[in-house]
Amino acid sequence: MNQLNEAVKALHEIDLESGKRRKNTDIHPLSILLVTICYIGVTASFGNYDMPKLFSMIIFLIAGGILYDISLKNSFRRLKYILLFPLFLGAANLVLDRQILWYLGKIPITSGMVSMVTLFIKGVFMVYATYFMIIRIGIEGLCLAMRAIHVPGILITQITLSYRYIIVLLREMERMWTSYHMRAPGQKGIQIKAWGSFLGLLFLRSMERADNIYHSMLLRGYQENVGIPAAKGKYSFGKSAAYVLFWVMIFACLRKVPLFYLLGEKMAGR
Repeated sequence: MNQLNEAVKALHEIDLESGKRRKNTDIHPLSILLVTICYIGVTASFGNYDMPKLFSMIIFLIAGGILYDISLKNSFRRLKYILLFPLFLGAANLVLDRQILWYLGKIPITSGMVSMVTLFIKGVFMVYATYFMIIRIGIEGLCLAMRAIHVPGILITQITLSYRYIIVLLREMERMWTSYHMRAPGQKGIQIKAWGSFLGLLFLRSMERADNIYHSMLLRGYQENVGIPAAKGKYSFGKSAAYVLFWVMIFACLRKVPLFYLLGEKMAGR
């Protein structure tokens, strides 16, 4: 129950933060989206054993956190469950790749360990980059960016509604959970025999709420072939283009130069 409340609270917080940040920037959301896609592509292009080079990509996240005052503590609190997926994906490398590369004292370090850690770091960087994008432009900014590159309106609508309906689903689940436990105090969880009726009722109530939301959208000017209207801010073409060009050049340099590895060698006096 607490996890449902935390999830809904986090989504509302992200909406509020992204709305404030989007109003206070003159960089077009499309530029932020393109830079994020480029960052993810470059991060994914590193090999399974290119850990020294991969660490250099954290510069983008550090710069974004400092410049845009994004709390790393809140970020981890919201993303902690998502960050487990890259760890689980890389765990198979421990079994499949057992070649010993070196020894750390008496502990053998295998190539599977290195590739697992590298894959985990890749996943963490990609998740944080996506989160930084959403926290800066929000779902409305993402829709505006996709509309700028002529993504079909029906696809934009699907993405937006999927995001919005998550909150509807969680809210309905929270109400039903509370109602169930008021009728069965002291019971842990939901009995197996009630699972079917619980899920069926959740589906019906969510559909009813979704229908109300859809009619509200129609009253506010929604058109099926166009997509959800988004407010257009005053964006600077020059700053937006310079933002993309700057980070693309930085990513190209970081892809070729193992910055932290070179700094480590210099500090070691090699």
